[in-house]
Amino acid sequence: MVTPIFRVFDYKTAIEFYIDWLGFHIDWEERPNAGPLYMQVSRGDVVLHLTGHHSDSCPGSKAIAEINGLRSYHRLLLQKDYPFMRPGLEKTAWNEKVMQTEVTDPFGNRLVFVEACG
Repeated sequence: MVTPIFRVFDYKTAIEFYIDWLGFHIDWEERPNAGPLYMQVSRGDVVLHLTGHHSDSCPGSKAIAEINGLRSYHRLLLQKDYPFMRPGLEKTAWNEKVMQTEVTDPFGNRLVFVEACG
């Protein structure tokens, strides 16, 4: 298993994006007094680490996550009407039998959800 680390700058904004909109769950978090955040979030088999530590990751990272039920997940995201993003659903440039939807978090990190389609 590979776990991407995404740099985040604001706890509340990260929760609104990853938990409230994308539907991830907080697995654990470390928020020492006066220290930066480090947490793990997951949705099914997709696991991410979110960090406020400047040395852990650069803003603007990108990860690709294979999921099952991409079309349903895409519909769910659009139904939630997140005011800052309305991702499309399209075939990938590298394989016409793979669909993708890409989201960009408020900190510039990109997460691409993909699924093979028949």
